[in-house]
Amino acid sequence: MSEEVIAFIEKVKEPWQAQLCQVLRQVVHHAIPDVQERIQYNKPHFLKNKKYAAVISTSKDAVSFTIFNAAELELPEGLFDGPPERKTIKFRNGQQADSEMLSRLVGQASSTL
Repeated sequence: MSEEVIAFIEKVKEPWQAQLCQVLRQVVHHAIPDVQERIQYNKPHFLKNKKYAAVISTSKDAVSFTIFNAAELELPEGLFDGPPERKTIKFRNGQQADSEMLSRLVGQASSTL
């Protein structure tokens, strides 16, 4: 686990966003046990075999979670946006992340990295 990513999460201003970032980080670590993490472009990036697997991004009123290598995934209707190779889900205050679903999707997407 990267101290940079820990520091990033600790600096997130809104408590609900910090908590969600921590949940999403745990999702990635559960799905990819040997994941590498680093801060790049001021966001936590998660890599497998030096290839992007996922990224967490915060904005004023949301937390976004992007899954890379997503072209072959069967995604729930209406939850994700973006081009076939990377899909993003956006959470707003009060919304909960489905950790089981996200972990499964990250695991599937990263299985060929």
